[in-house]
Formats: sequence, structure tokens, C-alpha cells
Amino acid sequence: MTQATEVWNSAYDNDTAPWIIGQPQPAIVALERSGRIQGRILDPGTGAGEHTIALTAAGYDVLGVDLSPSAVAYARRNAAAKGVPAARFEVVDMVALADSPANPLGTFDTIVDSALFHVFMDDPAARAAYVRTLHRLCEPGGYVHVLALSDAEPGFGPRIGADLIRDSFAGPGWELEDLRPDHYYGRVTESNAGQIGDLTVDAEGKVELAAWLARIRRTG
Repeated sequence: MTQATEVWNSAYDNDTAPWIIGQPQPAIVALERSGRIQGRILDPGTGAGEHTIALTAAGYDVLGVDLSPSAVAYARRNAAAKGVPAARFEVVDMVALADSPANPLGTFDTIVDSALFHVFMDDPAARAAYVRTLHRLCEPGGYVHVLALSDAEPGFGPRIGADLIRDSFAGPGWELEDLRPDHYYGRVTESNAGQIGDLTVDAEGKVELAAWLARIRRTG
């Protein structure tokens, strides 16, 4: 099952979140540089807000959302510290939004999911609801980019196979245009120190992990 809000809050309140590396993921930076991030942008599961902050600083219209109030508070402090006070963050439950009668967020041309999709690996109902929310929020012809930890090699975190992404976006209204191996960077904290194994830790305490990068177009 997916984690309770209190668990996510604790990770930010105690600074034990292994996904906070102080910068955007290189895979997401590469997407922007290749022109794959356009229009109005949603950053679900924004966490520390690195992608929302970087994209806002680059002039994009972007909103970062997270289930955790502590994550949103952390992201706002992070944005202020980095001199990007215009970065916008809201507390939003992306799973609950699937069946909500109202949509307070509007729609987006690009949705950038960095390490949120994979947290639903053992919760099919929540995963299906999340995908419905993505469809609801993505403009027809718009794109969802998913960066998720891969089970291709040992590591920490919720690691998934490529088929989970394929199957989740196989229904009407989606076209999976690209799915390829990439990398995700985490850090060593007290929450994952026992799971590092043979992974190489760099001088900054970061660890490179196998990941999937998917590009999915909303077709209707």
C-alpha cells in the first residue's frame, strides 16, 4: 500500500528523504533542453520542489503539488533560499482528485512525474486512480513524462518493471511514445543506509540508480 501522509511528512520534517539531492534530476533537465517540456506544466509529487523551482526560474508557467504539507513547506523554503520566490506549490492529493467532482487545478500541456508513479507499485487501485487524474489534468495532445526507479538492478526505493508503465497507460486516451532506460539520483540518509549494498556513493553522498523514462501522449 502507499504510504500515509504522516510518513511523507516525517521524511521532510526530519530531512531523511533520500530523493532530496539539492538539484533537479539530470533526466528532467535533459527533457527541458530537448524541448520536451512546453506550455503550462504540472510537477506532481514535487517533494523539495527542485523541478518547479528550476522551471519557474527558466520562465515556465509551472505548479508543483504534493500530498505532504511538510513537502510543500519545504519546497517553499527551498524556493526562497534559491531566490525563486515566484515558484508555486500547493497541497494536492493526486489520487483523490481522480474522482473529485471539482478540478481546482485546471489542465496542463506537460506533466512531469519524477519519482511519484513508482510509489503506487503495490497499490493497483491508487495507481489506476492516479493515472485517471493524469488523464483529467493533461490537455488532449499534451504529454506526461514519467521518471521511475527501475528493477533492472538492486537498489533502494520502490523499483518497478517497464511492463508496469506499459500496462498502466495501455488504455484508451493514451499513447506510449517512448520508454527507455535512464538514471535517477538519490542520496544516502538514515532511512536507506542499510540498502546501499554495492552502489557507488559519490563525494556529495549521491547514488546513481537505474530508472525508466517514459513519454506518454494524451490522445483524447
